[in-house]
Amino acid sequence: MMRRFCSILIFAGIMASLVHAQAGSPVPLESQLYCSGIVTSDPVPSDTYVISGAESYYRLTYSDGKLVFLNKGASQGVKVGDQFEVIRAAPSDYVRYEWFQGQDRLLKAMGNTYEDEARLRVVHVQPNTSTAEIVFSCGYVQRADLVRPFVPRPAPAIKSGEGFDMFAPPSGKSKATIVTTRYYGELAQNGTIVYVNLGSAQGVKVGDYFRVFRFQGNSNETEYQTPRIAYQIFGFGSSPRPYDGAELPRDVLGEGVVLRVGKNAATVLITLSEKEIFPGDYVELE
Repeated sequence: MMRRFCSILIFAGIMASLVHAQAGSPVPLESQLYCSGIVTSDPVPSDTYVISGAESYYRLTYSDGKLVFLNKGASQGVKVGDQFEVIRAAPSDYVRYEWFQGQDRLLKAMGNTYEDEARLRVVHVQPNTSTAEIVFSCGYVQRADLVRPFVPRPAPAIKSGEGFDMFAPPSGKSKATIVTTRYYGELAQNGTIVYVNLGSAQGVKVGDYFRVFRFQGNSNETEYQTPRIAYQIFGFGSSPRPYDGAELPRDVLGEGVVLRVGKNAATVLITLSEKEIFPGDYVELE
């Protein structure tokens, strides 16, 4: 009877823990947290890297479950069970056609962009090399990818969207620009990773929230748009005098949480988007 009673208590405790976890604030998915990438001006060590992998006579890339060979082994302190992350520097000249004026200049001022590629677990060690299994992948692993010790990343809480204020006044805090998205996309929405040009040097921390907004009449995009088309071309009326963007309410587009920070850049997960968000849109700390 006592054994049964103890089992009931243990089961009740487990269920209570599960309910508490479900009731807590949601956090980013593992794929969002560990595949987010970073823009940083800090030097990234390049002394540990992927040499090749199993079936190297024909295989070009490696993904989940595949084995890769690293250039460090037991003589360098590597042990079976050690975990590493694989990163790759993105091409510095990827933005050949700017989405908004000054995009390439801003991105280069933020630092170098590094993509998260995979997580490895060492399964065999030799004196100066080791074999590791890919246990989690964001994309693919290839020869010469950089390898660093795996460090768990803090998972910031994601706010509920119920209190989102599309008429929020300026916060008065630091402002920045969405310079690009992960993989240099041209559109962001819920779940998209974006990079903004504010970082730890400006006081940004993991878990901070950015509000995304756009001024009325903003025409920084290099995509051609005919200005004043509504009233000067189609004749749909105009006000007695022209108003510029600073005089009109902002378009508050959404918000996002900071996942990682470099010195002059932050990696932000868009957690709520009321409208499409583009590189060149503005952000401010909430």
